[in-house]
Amino acid sequence: MTTRPLPTALVRSLPATVPFVGPETQERERGRPFKARLGANESSFGPSPRTIAAMTRAAGDMWKYGDAQNFVLRTKLAEKLGIGIENIVIGEGIDGLLGLVVRQYVGKDAPVVTSLGAYPTFNYHVSGFGGRLVTVPYEKDRESLDGLLDAVRREKAPLVYLANPDNPMGTWWDADEITRFIEALPPETLLILDEAYGETAPEGTLPEVDVSRPNVLRMRTFSKVYGLAGLRCGYAIGEAQTIANFEKVRNHFGMTRMAQAAAEAAIDDEDHLTWVQAQVEIGRQQLYRIAEDHDLSAIRSATNFVTVDCGRDGTFAMNVLKELGERDVFVRKPMAPGLDRCIRVSVGKAQELDIFADALGDALSAAARAR
Repeated sequence: MTTRPLPTALVRSLPATVPFVGPETQERERGRPFKARLGANESSFGPSPRTIAAMTRAAGDMWKYGDAQNFVLRTKLAEKLGIGIENIVIGEGIDGLLGLVVRQYVGKDAPVVTSLGAYPTFNYHVSGFGGRLVTVPYEKDRESLDGLLDAVRREKAPLVYLANPDNPMGTWWDADEITRFIEALPPETLLILDEAYGETAPEGTLPEVDVSRPNVLRMRTFSKVYGLAGLRCGYAIGEAQTIANFEKVRNHFGMTRMAQAAAEAAIDDEDHLTWVQAQVEIGRQQLYRIAEDHDLSAIRSATNFVTVDCGRDGTFAMNVLKELGERDVFVRKPMAPGLDRCIRVSVGKAQELDIFADALGDALSAAARAR
């Protein structure tokens, strides 16, 4: 038997997993590329031309580390949001920031509240730091605000996660309901309010930015409408001391100069943001029509994806997903009971959605035969 250094008991107890099996992995296993990449909620509309130009200009400076303070980017965000630079921390996408929050607030076996079927990467971090997940079922395809509150109070949880708009269902709560939820939280419980899809939500979905509460962290990203998922840049908004605590644990050189230059340029290009938002709405409407054409029900969405109810159980929906993959269409699906009857389709360019539309009928028929 080979003798080797042993990781901690916690690490030894965990499976070696990846929260999402990426399309590249699937393409390698399949031996061919997908024709329509509609599973990861990326923006196939891409970054703005101004952002691409900024990255091109920055390319020659990649021998330098990025600014450890992310000063220019934080300053631009602070001006846009009407808050102080001390109320913003930058990280390697929301995923990286989630790991830092869990590291700060979750000890061994500490209860952490989230919805059953919500963002798996958050759960991955909780498990990785030894926390205990407490899950609350969705109600009518939305995260249950009252259920989450009840669980927080019952468990005396130090941390609760809520996405608004929601992933994987695309549903949302109005700002007034989110504010009610925040005001009802125990002051010793930190809320992670994931607003990754905030730029695609209807007006009145996001509460006004308030950095006075020490127990609220709001997270946003450049991965969605800004088209920069491949550069990994996100940020958290919060009360100054809550933000300052990140300085104790974050990777200070985690942001590349390229990511900083791209995000700074993206903020300045409001015209591109508006254009992408319009394209997302056009794509959502197209996906609603595609679902209706196949006698399926599409859940109205505030995100850059549409969740489609396949009308049967989770096994059937999984077969639909697999059959779409056989037809070179990459989509994903919720896996939790009650939600697993659905598939989730990212908004893409019109030609990508046409490929999905052409494949869906045959995939449904093949899935029905597989039962």
